[in-house]
Amino acid sequence: MGPELHYELIKSRSAELREEAARQRLARRALAAKKKDERSGGARRRSRADFGKLSTS
Repeated sequence: MGPELHYELIKSRSAELREEAARQRLARRALAAKKKDERSGGARRRSRADFGKLSTS
């Protein structure tokens, strides 16, 4: 394998790894936000659902 080909292989692999790392960071952020919302907004979510069931006739 020539040095140019090896260099291109390294560049493409590092780009793939950066993309994968970005996807994993995004997934971790989404999971953390979901957990935070479940901990703090559970009662709030239930109260909004109950309010929506009231009829205004």
